[in-house]
Amino acid sequence: MAVLAVVFVVVLGLYFCSAALLRWNELRYRRKGLPPGTMGWPVFGETTEFLKQGPTFMKNQRARYGNFFKSHILGCPTVVSMDPELNRYILMNEAKGLVPGYPQSMLDILGKCNIAAVHGSTHKYMRGALLSLVNPTMIRDQFLPTIDEFMRSHLSNWDNQLIDIQQKTKEMAFLSSLKQIAGSASSTSMSQVFMSEFFKLVLGTISLPIDLPGTNYRHGFQARKNIVNILRRIIEERRVSQDREHDMLACLLRAEETKHKLNDEEIIDLIITFLYSGYETVSTTSMMAVKYLHDHPQALNELIKEHSEITARKKPDDPINWADFKSMRFTRAVILETSRLATIVNGVLRKTTRDMEINGFVIPKGWRIYVYTREVNYDPYMYPDPFIFNPWRWMDKCLETHNYFLLFGGGTRQCPGKELGIAEISTFLHYFVTRYRWEEVGGDKLVKFPRVEAPNGLRLRILSGIWPGIEMTQDDLDLHRWFVVDGDSVYSLEMKLENSKSEKMARLNMQCLLLADDGVSCWLSGGHGSRPTMDLF
Repeated sequence: MAVLAVVFVVVLGLYFCSAALLRWNELRYRRKGLPPGTMGWPVFGETTEFLKQGPTFMKNQRARYGNFFKSHILGCPTVVSMDPELNRYILMNEAKGLVPGYPQSMLDILGKCNIAAVHGSTHKYMRGALLSLVNPTMIRDQFLPTIDEFMRSHLSNWDNQLIDIQQKTKEMAFLSSLKQIAGSASSTSMSQVFMSEFFKLVLGTISLPIDLPGTNYRHGFQARKNIVNILRRIIEERRVSQDREHDMLACLLRAEETKHKLNDEEIIDLIITFLYSGYETVSTTSMMAVKYLHDHPQALNELIKEHSEITARKKPDDPINWADFKSMRFTRAVILETSRLATIVNGVLRKTTRDMEINGFVIPKGWRIYVYTREVNYDPYMYPDPFIFNPWRWMDKCLETHNYFLLFGGGTRQCPGKELGIAEISTFLHYFVTRYRWEEVGGDKLVKFPRVEAPNGLRLRILSGIWPGIEMTQDDLDLHRWFVVDGDSVYSLEMKLENSKSEKMARLNMQCLLLADDGVSCWLSGGHGSRPTMDLF
């Protein structure tokens, strides 16, 4: 009985202490003019509930307090905005008392000159320098050929392998960006060292800023130092080299004589931020596009048809060019729908530089405003059947110009590398769907909040050849088509076709047809749909 009494007293004491702490924290942040909401525990606030429950936590708070409420998440008092009109206003009016409000760990590790942290005139000229690198002309003439060359190499020899597509797309996104930045300097050995340090840096930016041995923050900060040393060495080598490079770093160094002149510290932070921002969005969107396409054969069929038409009008070794990229309308729709449905970015943070009145409430100086854009992606008025993967909805261009289209941010901080990222993913998908078919292995779990990821990887079994039952039409070329298979092997053939007017060389499409006697059979399909069959063996 005595033991039970002690336990009861301890539990009762903890209950009253917890209640007192919660009450004290609420009173601490109670002031006239603040929006309704709860602040949780001292120091930690409601961060645990936010990270564990994610969208459910947000919906519960909205049900209790409306679209504009206060909380204490990610280490600071925060006002959460879930109102689409208000979110657009905040993003479009940054200069009026609002600046970027990203977590301290991200600011420390990405550098004080990173474009996501600076504001005012500094942000203006750094953004100008970045936009001069990723404008359509630069993408067309310099970066698209580099991306194509890289993707051909990166996606070679995947057939008949078991791969983790999450890891492969992470490597793809990082190495492709590094190739665009450093060109010939991105040797295999340097790339591997750089990539190892970069992955540590990424983990550090999403950790608590606790500088103790063994923490992700300490590892991330040390990784930044190592990356800075690598980049300084590359910059020094470039300045003494007589070779003329055609990559981003060369453009930034040449910009010393233009209005976008940056010092070495700014160049390094710009490069790190470019790698960081592109890595997360490109890799995750690529992985989820593969996932959604696998689960939706009709969309996959449409995508294959689009890319087979591009392949049909090119020689085998011809690279993807600007005209090919601009013709990938359905591919672009797949990328936008993947970004919407998976919600790669849940929102953005801003910080008040003075007491501000927003939506009838007064937000104190130094508070964060979390512009939570996730719910807009599932608004049934904008996107009918919002939880259905439907790329065709994006074939109507007006969706991209909608006032509440915030997949790539908004205002002066809309993602400057949007089109470059779409070009990377489009080229990846081109070579992936025209070279391989795949199936999922193991039913790996996906997590959608706070980041989209597969904690144990997303494993695929890669098979060579096209998907059974999918015809890659070439009606525009008016060619005969052969479909041949030998067991599980699909062959690509070159054959001269003659008619009364001309001779044409055609790469012929393959489809499976296996006879019961293990012989190999094929059929010849003419322009009018006739299919006389014949045994080869």
